[in-house]
Amino acid sequence: MRVLVTGAAGFIGSHVAEALLGDGHQVVGVDGFIPYYARELKERNLANLIDHPALSFHELDLRTDSLDDALEGVDAIVNEAAMPGLPRSWTEFPSYVSCNLLALERLLDAAARAGVRRLVHASTSSVYGADAVGDEGMPTRPISPYGITKLAAEHLILANMERLGLPSVILRYFSIYGPRQRPDMAYNIFIEAIRTQRPITVYGDGHQTRSSTYVSDCVAGTIKALGSADAGEIYNIGGGEAISLLDALQVIAGAMDASPQIVHEAARPGDQRHTAADTSKARKAFGYEATVPPDVGLPRQVEAQLTAEAG
Repeated sequence: MRVLVTGAAGFIGSHVAEALLGDGHQVVGVDGFIPYYARELKERNLANLIDHPALSFHELDLRTDSLDDALEGVDAIVNEAAMPGLPRSWTEFPSYVSCNLLALERLLDAAARAGVRRLVHASTSSVYGADAVGDEGMPTRPISPYGITKLAAEHLILANMERLGLPSVILRYFSIYGPRQRPDMAYNIFIEAIRTQRPITVYGDGHQTRSSTYVSDCVAGTIKALGSADAGEIYNIGGGEAISLLDALQVIAGAMDASPQIVHEAARPGDQRHTAADTSKARKAFGYEATVPPDVGLPRQVEAQLTAEAG
């Protein structure tokens, strides 16, 4: 199968591309290197992939560039491209609208022209709101502009599915972590602060919990959904074990044999309080199962991040 992966130089997208190549698929990687974080970090994500004979890579901005050449002969799309993160969405809303909605509309239209037969779209637990605890039937009440654009993207896909003849699946990811995690994400920040012996800022009381999902579990679920999930359906992809922010910090500190300096500040607008994914729908539909608990996955991220910094 020939699969186009958008956001292929990003945290999750690079892992998806790597796994597809490992399974023997042809991969067309697309990334616009939108300056959300340093380009060199994204290029590092691609370093082990870029020379693979089954990968073709295109630097394209989905909002403005022609996508027809990249989509030629493509059977399916995994759409990992988005403007991520909650805090900046309050001050950079036009970028979130353009990257998460306008770019998606252009991708859908181009995919229909190319005869693409399947789309898997990465959404987020942020569409549920402050407390995302349960299954896909939870009310969707996003409390950040980021969450609002991601929920709108879901509606855009489902509204266009029959019109464009593009069978589509939506996956709501819950707090993905692991090697290559973005530098603005909490666990990456904690590791870097401990490495450089700086204080760690915890927003709120630190007892907020996350259904933290190790990236290999996320990728495995995404690829299984690509093969056998039901079109028009939405599935939670989350970790099997929720962990509080302070407990996660202690696991990280233990893996680094360090005593972190913690400073508390007020909770930020739009931050979720608790997430716990019920993934039974994905398990029944395509065999999704989270297999890496935080006490295993967090030390793996520590090791990978410290190795990357040393290199």
